[in-house]
Amino acid sequence: MGKILTRKANNKRNKMQIREAMEADLNGVLLIERLAFGYDKEADLVRNLLYDSSAKPLYSLLAFNAGKAVGHILFTSARLEGTQNDASISLLAPLAVLPDFQKQGVGGKLIESGLQHLTNAGVDLVFVLGHPGYYPRYGFKPAGAQGFEAPYPIPEEHANAWMVQELWQGVIGSVSGKVKCADMLNKPEHWRE
Repeated sequence: MGKILTRKANNKRNKMQIREAMEADLNGVLLIERLAFGYDKEADLVRNLLYDSSAKPLYSLLAFNAGKAVGHILFTSARLEGTQNDASISLLAPLAVLPDFQKQGVGGKLIESGLQHLTNAGVDLVFVLGHPGYYPRYGFKPAGAQGFEAPYPIPEEHANAWMVQELWQGVIGSVSGKVKCADMLNKPEHWRE
């Protein structure tokens, strides 16, 4: 059974629980992805990544509110090309929260729990292609300015959407290069923000 982390939600009557997703949770995970995004693209991506050996180790976490699965986050393994350092890196993609539970801190709790899990696992860097107004709240900074190239070119007007966070002080500045992601994520259509 996955490790359970209990956190108080914004609504003080409810408690939020976050735990690792299990194989039995797959349908719930895919439903969250579909409902959060309003289409199947992310759900299909998540299903493919969960069975992609190049994405492992991966970390799939679910948030529960009053026993109902309301959010999901996925971190997949990646590596840096063009560096001799063997930094351990992960990609955050995607983060999904059911529409009725958005703007209530669920996504932030998933990010925080995921980053703590990755830190405990010895991961050095976490990358995300996401909203530049949201992810910096959780410690992410523009990756291009730090010497990290996305798997596919990011248009200049969206350069700040490609972000990184170091989980161990001193990693940024000692490594750089192009991120090589899992096979199922290594397609140009996944790199348009």
